[in-house]
Amino acid sequence: MDINWSSIDRTAWDSAHATALAAYQQDWAYGDAMLSLNTECVRCWVTDADGVIAFAQFIIRRIAGVVPVALCTRGPVWARPASPALKYQTLRLMQRSAPYKKPRLTLFSPDETDTLAAGVARMHRVMTGYATAVLNLDPDLAQLRLSTTAKWKNSLNRAEASEIRIERSGIKPNQYQWILTQEETQRQSKAYKALPLSLVAAYQSAYQGPGQALLTLRASLGKELIGGVLFLRHGNAATYHIGWADSQKRIPGVHNLLIWQAITQLKESGVRLIDLGGINTQRGAGIALFKMSTGAQVKILTGTHF
Repeated sequence: MDINWSSIDRTAWDSAHATALAAYQQDWAYGDAMLSLNTECVRCWVTDADGVIAFAQFIIRRIAGVVPVALCTRGPVWARPASPALKYQTLRLMQRSAPYKKPRLTLFSPDETDTLAAGVARMHRVMTGYATAVLNLDPDLAQLRLSTTAKWKNSLNRAEASEIRIERSGIKPNQYQWILTQEETQRQSKAYKALPLSLVAAYQSAYQGPGQALLTLRASLGKELIGGVLFLRHGNAATYHIGWADSQKRIPGVHNLLIWQAITQLKESGVRLIDLGGINTQRGAGIALFKMSTGAQVKILTGTHF
């Protein structure tokens, strides 16, 4: 096997990433966005006599500002079917050849549900697996609608029959700033942290894949803004990044309508898979149920390993 940590062809990366329906954390644009936000990022490309095996993008944090900890989130991306043994060898090669000084720690959080199949069974797990809701958009819209639960569908029907209006925002920062402002307020009121809001514009600027990098939808009732969603596109997949609904008005079905419109528009643009984001049935049972009611399948990943 050969590994390349430099002079990697972006066009080949983007094409392989789109084909694999890989996560946005492995999109080249995500790495460039993080670099623009002064976060270290490195990439590698692994090949053998049969061609490309895998590629991986690592975000680096430093303990005490010195010791590098590199995390490959939702990766590596496998360019072709690989046995657990080949995957394990590939991961170890990445660890041995990493282009940052020792002492160092190189971690993998595979985008896979089976520890053995992911090639990490012989590695040490340091964090349990992340659970997310994944919706396959390959069926037609009629079938996708039938796949929702009766309660979810009824809420959607009522919202569609109401005077709620859904509009798409543009991709210039000033055109979607409204949802970032709402998200900032939401973070402060609910006391939670997430990726910096500046990532959105940085990702948009760095993206070179098919379609537009952002899908932002706003819901209005009369002249009042009552909700919105923002999705990040990565190749032929998309991820739910921000969602907001006016907690004071609590208009029934507004988020159902926003998500259904996003499903429709993303599918029409060529997206084949939507990651609706994390599932936590203990601390966020209502949100988890809402996501699963769309027909999405829960995907529990193997965890973080070294």
